Amino acid sequence: MASHTLLPSSHTDTFVRTQLPPFAQWPEFNFDRPELTYPECLNVTSDLVDVHIAQGYGARPALHGYNGTVPMSWSYAELQQHVDRIAHVLTQDMALVAGNRLLLRGGNTPMMAACFLAGLKAGLVMVPTMPLLRAAELSQVIRKANITAALCMSHLAEELNHCIDPAHPHHAPTLKQVLHFGLADGTGLEALMHSHTHPFQAHPTSRDDACLIAFTSGTTGSPKGTVHFHRDVMAMCDLFPRYILHMTPNDVVCGTPPIAFTFGLGGLLTFPLRYGASTVLLEKHTPETLLNTIASYRATQCFTAPTFYRQMALLADDFDLSSLRHPVSAGEALPDATRQLWKEKTGIEITDGIGGTEMIHIYISSAGKQVRSGSIGQVVPGYTARIVDDNMQPVPPGTPGRLAVRGPTGCRYLDDARQSNYVNEGWNLPGDTFSMDEDGYFYYVARNDDMIISAGYNIAGPEVESALLKHPAVVECGVVGVPDAERGQVVMAFVVLKPEYSADAEMVENLQNFVKQSIAPFKYPRRIQFIPALPRTETGKVQRFRLRQLAT
Repeated sequence: MASHTLLPSSHTDTFVRTQLPPFAQWPEFNFDRPELTYPECLNVTSDLVDVHIAQGYGARPALHGYNGTVPMSWSYAELQQHVDRIAHVLTQDMALVAGNRLLLRGGNTPMMAACFLAGLKAGLVMVPTMPLLRAAELSQVIRKANITAALCMSHLAEELNHCIDPAHPHHAPTLKQVLHFGLADGTGLEALMHSHTHPFQAHPTSRDDACLIAFTSGTTGSPKGTVHFHRDVMAMCDLFPRYILHMTPNDVVCGTPPIAFTFGLGGLLTFPLRYGASTVLLEKHTPETLLNTIASYRATQCFTAPTFYRQMALLADDFDLSSLRHPVSAGEALPDATRQLWKEKTGIEITDGIGGTEMIHIYISSAGKQVRSGSIGQVVPGYTARIVDDNMQPVPPGTPGRLAVRGPTGCRYLDDARQSNYVNEGWNLPGDTFSMDEDGYFYYVARNDDMIISAGYNIAGPEVESALLKHPAVVECGVVGVPDAERGQVVMAFVVLKPEYSADAEMVENLQNFVKQSIAPFKYPRRIQFIPALPRTETGKVQRFRLRQLAT
């Protein structure tokens, strides 16, 4: 186990380091694998972009996307040129110094990627935000991270403009300058870039310098910002994609998660760049457009949520998916029914994984022949995980308990008392109930707060959802526990039906009987409500708290 002694910071602005939790509240970090031995001076962008040009691979394709409606691509050399010009704008035109926080607001585009990489190269601490965030949420992030500057895609400017308007209720006083990119008249960031044509020397950041504050998605209450260092970003690139995805320069990657979500940041940007591969960045996807992207770009790896795989499976016959090696699923639990439907329609095994903003990316996963039915998989090399009881003691194989994990990445909240809820005795506690078999395969049960206790029985909502999804009438569903005077809680299912089926009392009874025949009868949903669509976060997670609100 590495000690918590940090190398001296290269940052002029040391705000983030002063807001880290006390060392006693940190998880244990393990860097005992050779690929995790990083030099003291480490800059992510140097290792993701500059190294490829230095090795003579500057002509390789790096990023694909669209300029309006016209397809475009940047080689690694062209990406480096854009990154360097933006870095000059940040440090000269905007006068930002190392350690300043830079808010980034935009969809998945090559320019958004270049802005992120430029900020890291300049030694800034990047705070990427989801495109759908409104002024109230952006203001909280700006205040929490003490942000003074932002780069914003032009068509997403309105909500951020409220934050710099002193008359607006969500004014964030620390935010002093906002520079827009993607303006139709060519002004803004792109205009300033034209005056900077010389290379940019990467700021000599320490491996222990913060480079990212990732705010958690889908939570209620005040946002939690997780601080990750340059070494953390490199570690996520050097484990899961190396050992599970076996990524190479020949890979072409695509998917749906926003770069502002660490699932997307890794899968769609830093992973492919680490291995000299290329990535397709598109702002918006439907199941049809994602399938078309796989087919037209001959994508080998795809990152998206379980809902998309279920929807894509029904359309897969119309697309050539023969190039696809790894369809990666994360963000929420993958129902076994979805895994089987996808494999039946495409012949390809989904690579399931569990990760999290606090851990930066996936730490349990198995792929291909290592997949075991019903299991997410085994720990990714470099990580350790166990199932513990409420006293942090390991439980026997097959016994449900709390998932505890540690490795080279882990939770460090920015100035947040909730740090002690997530880390206990050096272990990260993501808040999930799991079981583990004797071979080290992990089986998801539910989020700890999504366990339904009805008449003394513990019922996992995802298990009921998986049973319902096998019914031919069901498109998607969400299951929660709702208060009941007699049983404490009862199982309630919110169901989206296919258009050809009727949402009536007969269908309710049909679904209830179907579940009783699939799993233990006491787990069946005693209440069923039909709705047109499930409420979801921008990252695809079902918002179960909103389902509970609908039930009241």
